[in-house]
Amino acid sequence: MADKITTAAEAVADIKDGSLIAANFWGPGTPLYLWRALAEQGAKDLTVCINNYVPRAEELREKGMPDAALLLPQTKKIISPFCSAGRSEVPTAIEIVRRIEEGTLEFESLSHGLFIERLHAGAMRLGGFYSPVGIGTHIEQGKEKRIINGIEYIFHEPIIPDVGLISADKADRLGNLVYHGTARAANPIIAMASRYTVAEVFEIVEPGELDPDIIVTPAAFVDRIVLIPDDDIASRNRRIERLLANIEYRQRRAAEAEAAQGGAQ
Repeated sequence: MADKITTAAEAVADIKDGSLIAANFWGPGTPLYLWRALAEQGAKDLTVCINNYVPRAEELREKGMPDAALLLPQTKKIISPFCSAGRSEVPTAIEIVRRIEEGTLEFESLSHGLFIERLHAGAMRLGGFYSPVGIGTHIEQGKEKRIINGIEYIFHEPIIPDVGLISADKADRLGNLVYHGTARAANPIIAMASRYTVAEVFEIVEPGELDPDIIVTPAAFVDRIVLIPDDDIASRNRRIERLLANIEYRQRRAAEAEAAQGGAQ
């Protein structure tokens, strides 16, 4: 019986320069602990494939809230449905725009559905698929198009990540995973699509302790398991603290904007 438990540093130690990294990066289910470990490991020229690339305000970063842009210095390409790179109040967002304009950073845009479906095609080891999504937009640029039954489609290649960094609620020592609520998100499909998958979890139990009916990601798709320390900023309680701080920050910014608008009138 293989014991897949290891430390975050050991789990990411062999990730090579130029790797394609996939992660669910949107609220619950975000692999914050592993993301920091990869930043500390220092692999360069990465392609980052995530569903939400939103740099945080410096105020939130200072409170220990890592965001997707933590890997920006190590990243050469971003594949994402959403990137708020135009936020003038966030220095990291300004840096993203600057690098794209100077050609040192590539950004590939796609819809949220295509993000999941391309990963799904990778998981199934399909050669790709045709979809009408993106017709008449920049998404179709440089891609093969075909008319099927009178409908125009774009051909989309699969995404097969070299590394999948995922977050689950609980694992057993074999690597079977269960999730809590919306933290499930894109994590299961990323685990299936990736050549090497590391899962960070809040709790590890012995084989047989997980109800088979609630296992979402089977152990066959998980290579390494990392337990998040209770005192780390990525622990469950600390994540709740950061969520509340984020909500407070957004409410304050909204109130400031409303007050400024009222003053202008």
